[in-house]
Amino acid sequence: MEKENVKPCIFTYRILLDTKGHANDIAGMEQVLETMKAEGIEPDIQIQTLLARHYTSAGLNEKAETVLKEIEGENLKENRWVCATLIRLYANLGKADEVERIWKVCESKPRVDDCLAAVEAWGKLKKIEEAEAIFERASKKWKLNANNYSVLLMIYANNKMLKKGKDLVKRMTDNGFEIGPLTWNALVRLYIQAGEVEKADSILQKAIQRYKMQPMFSTYMAILGQYAKRGDVHNSEKIFHAMRKSGYTSRISQFEALIQAYINAKVPAYGIRERMKADNLFPNKSVASQLVLVDAFKKNALSDLLD
Repeated sequence: MEKENVKPCIFTYRILLDTKGHANDIAGMEQVLETMKAEGIEPDIQIQTLLARHYTSAGLNEKAETVLKEIEGENLKENRWVCATLIRLYANLGKADEVERIWKVCESKPRVDDCLAAVEAWGKLKKIEEAEAIFERASKKWKLNANNYSVLLMIYANNKMLKKGKDLVKRMTDNGFEIGPLTWNALVRLYIQAGEVEKADSILQKAIQRYKMQPMFSTYMAILGQYAKRGDVHNSEKIFHAMRKSGYTSRISQFEALIQAYINAKVPAYGIRERMKADNLFPNKSVASQLVLVDAFKKNALSDLLD
């Protein structure tokens, strides 16, 4: 773009800023921001939101709070449409008092997104009863969909509340909801957190067969990660191949989890380099160090034969 003298628009800058943030290059992110402003483009709320998230992830809480004050403006009552965004971002910072303050501004006449943001925020802050109370209020006022229910289901999953999670899923099915990939993701994590990875695996396989829909990448990875942690090579390979069949191929993170299964099982991963090469993937620093570890088991296996 620079070579062709193409000036980036705000959408291009948004991608550049987000990419720098994900790479934890905060200085680079700020440099892109300054360049954007110098071109006369002011950050919109989407850019401000991603800046706040990346500052929070980098532990730069003061900078994140400065951005949140900019989003809020001088009169939040006149700027109520930003409440849901602020509630989520303050929860990321662990600021329960600020979540409470923003919620009170919109509590008397909330939108559905304000309620769901508050449910998500209180769940993140481990205030489950508050999250449940707001969810019940929202479910009485609006006809919520399965994805909305998944917000509360994910809270139960993250807090190992298996019974409540199962009761909520029963309520969803009783209400005639079609269960989609977002709900599967929450269900899988619910059982994984309860230590029941085989049950999580079984639920996912049944869902795929019944609904013929593609699960989320992170759903597969959650199960693969658990099998890898156990050193369960057979089931790790099964999930790895299921991901490929579902359309998820050529991602280094899949191989990283699979190789970890072999490391934890203390067995050699024969042909793993060739498999990566066939997918046009090359080891990054992390995978290269894993391959050194797993290669050591080849020598041990050979030594056992000679002994």
